[in-house]
This record gives sequence, C-alpha cells and structure tokens, in this order.
Amino acid sequence: MKKSYIIIGAIVLIVITLFSTYSGRYNKAINYQETVDQKWGDVGATYQRRADLVPQLVATVKGAAENEKGILENVTKARAGIVDAKSPADFDKVGKQINSAINLAFEAYPQIRSTENFQILQAQLEGTENRINKARQDYNQSIKVYNSHIRGFLNSIILNKETFPKKEPFAAAEGSEAEGATAEGDK
Repeated sequence: MKKSYIIIGAIVLIVITLFSTYSGRYNKAINYQETVDQKWGDVGATYQRRADLVPQLVATVKGAAENEKGILENVTKARAGIVDAKSPADFDKVGKQINSAINLAFEAYPQIRSTENFQILQAQLEGTENRINKARQDYNQSIKVYNSHIRGFLNSIILNKETFPKKEPFAAAEGSEAEGATAEGDK
C-alpha cells in the first residue's frame, strides 16, 4: 500500500511540476506579448504626436514670418519714399510715414524673431523624430525578448505557435538607406 502512495505522490508531483512549468512559461510569453503590443502602441502615439504637433508649429512660424514680412515691407516702402521726395513737404510726409512705420514695427512686433522661430521649429522636429526613433528601438528590443522566449527549446515545444507567433521588428522602408547615403554624400 505504501508503494502505491509513493507512486501516486510522484505522479502528482510530476503533474504539478509540469503544470507550474507550463503555466510559468505561458504567463511569461503572455507578458512579453503584451509588452510588444504596448511598445507598438507607443510607436503609434509618437507618430500621432508628430501629426498633431508639426502642423501647429508650422502654422505658428508661418504666421510670425508673415507678420514680420508685412512690418519690414512697410518700413522699406517708407524708407524708399525718401528717394522719391522732391520737396521739403515730401520729406516731411515721408519722415512721418517712416516714423509711423517704425513705431508700428516696435509696437506690433518689437523684435524680428522669425529666424528664432524657425530654429525652435527645427529643434521640435528633431526632438519628435528622436522620440519616434526611440519608440521604434524600444519596440524592436521588446520583439527580441519575446521572440527569444517563444523560440527557446522547451518553449517552442509547449507554446502554441498560433497563440504566440513570431513577431517581425520594425524595418526601414525600402530604399531609405540609399536616401540617407545620398543626403550624407551631398554634404
């Protein structure tokens, strides 16, 4: 009778060990799969940030540049009027136009800043592209961990390949490496 208890106990122990091993590996695969999905969502969120941010920045910079363009045109036209002045009255009239244009320039927009706005735009674009690149790298790293886990010897035997398919990392668009080489060669 004692031998049968030992055999039953050994079988139960083996079943429990196999079940805990399987469930641990399965749960780990689920966790890695969810991490991959979350990282891909992060990539999408950074693309959405770019889609939301860039048009707003461009519109702001364009608006500021147009405002400055108008101010500079008014000042330039007023100054150009001095050349056409033929009498003291014309000089007085032109002088008043210059003064009002200059005062308008200082009141409406005291400092020409479109170059600074373009630099800010460039910095924001660079920062956005860096975020996208980081999100892609994080996604690819999570794919590596996931694929390594599901393709391990024991895991590849016990995990269902339909539930845990191999994932493909983010890949560059066809020909993008040539575009980068061309841009670098132009410098």
